[in-house]
Amino acid sequence: MEPKRKIGISSDNKEMHYSVGIILICNGKYLLMDRINPPPGFASPAGHIDEGEEPMEAAIRELKEETGIEKGNLEFVCEEEILWNYCKSIKGHYWYLYRALVDKEDMVIDKDEAKSMKWYTVEEIKEMQLEEVWSYWFKKLEII
Repeated sequence: MEPKRKIGISSDNKEMHYSVGIILICNGKYLLMDRINPPPGFASPAGHIDEGEEPMEAAIRELKEETGIEKGNLEFVCEEEILWNYCKSIKGHYWYLYRALVDKEDMVIDKDEAKSMKWYTVEEIKEMQLEEVWSYWFKKLEII
């Protein structure tokens, strides 16, 4: 049985999910995947927080599930409610964002999650179609 997602009430009094995202950097490149499930576009590893799970636990779990990378020393970057960020029937997510430097580019793609996954330079990312929320994060953090 799949764990139940953590659900809360947003500042506009609607149901929202809690999510984590992990910006991975290796040799000046960023790991992005072309997800199978909507919304469309390239994204960093990310996912929903399960009931009873802490954000850092969820980030470590999602990173391992989506990339095979086991990285315990994630750096917290920021958190923010984003009301326009949707998935399936829920509009609105409360995000916890993390960053990690990795020293090798090896990863394992989860074929159920992504069509492709690879490391990209900032110049390449500027030309890509990012998921809307990841375009927001990369601009907010002044990566692009």
